[in-house]
Amino acid sequence: MERRARFRRIGGFEVCNTLLMLGVCFLTLYPMWFVLMNSLNAPEQAMLGTVNLIPEKWSLASYSVVFNDKTLMHGFVVTTLRTVIGSAAHVLFTAIVAYGMSKTTLIGRKVYMKIALITMLFSGGLIPTFILMTKLGLYDNFWVFVIPGMYSFFNMVIFMSFFRTIPDSLEESAKVDGASDYGVLFRIVLPNSMAVIATISLFSAVYHWNDYYQGVIYIRSQELLPMQTILYKIIAENSMSFMQQQAMAQFGARLPGNSIKFASMMVATLPILLFYPFIQRYLVKGVMIGAIKG
Repeated sequence: MERRARFRRIGGFEVCNTLLMLGVCFLTLYPMWFVLMNSLNAPEQAMLGTVNLIPEKWSLASYSVVFNDKTLMHGFVVTTLRTVIGSAAHVLFTAIVAYGMSKTTLIGRKVYMKIALITMLFSGGLIPTFILMTKLGLYDNFWVFVIPGMYSFFNMVIFMSFFRTIPDSLEESAKVDGASDYGVLFRIVLPNSMAVIATISLFSAVYHWNDYYQGVIYIRSQELLPMQTILYKIIAENSMSFMQQQAMAQFGARLPGNSIKFASMMVATLPILLFYPFIQRYLVKGVMIGAIKG
């Protein structure tokens, strides 16, 4: 009887909502599934241009071509370094600024907030920014990926809101013991802010990993091109000739350009997808605490 009563409670809204969510999940996951299956398709099947949910013949030929391409693998290293260094610098610098701005005793705090808000609403434009980067010596320099992205007003607000939830008594007791402001920040505040640090780290890491625009605008040397910029050029300019020559030399057949593109997309996307589940539990907690209690 209890089971029948439970089934009777399911109304039209629950059914429609479930079907809608299943549809959203399908629309979200199918493009990734399509790219993955086509990247694993055998060369002879890929040449036919047929699209199946599951390949009739499996092959890692496309991935072999991608991993043997030195340019793309070097771009993978550049992207990894950029993501690690850029995210660490962004979190550290933004946290230091946010800690000072979270104190109501800071002289000129309201003025600083208004100036920072303007930078979030308006940008200098592409040409002035390009001239600035050139004058600073950041053009065709690896640090153009790190220095301009060290600060974000939006992420600073999240840090500020979270820092205000930490009891003042902790900071006061640390200062009584002789700790400086930096000592309080690094020994008391940041160790108790791992949730928001994980959240901002994810935001920054996803940005650095997926960004291709800076490489297109500010980088000229092939050695400094990030993987996403190389992938963008492969897709936009259809520059597949060298990689297809490798495919012919390895497999005695010409792999379709789309197969190599799909494999390149998976190599570029999979690492950040694997990174996300490890800090997912911190993500919602970090954002919600800062938003609700701030």
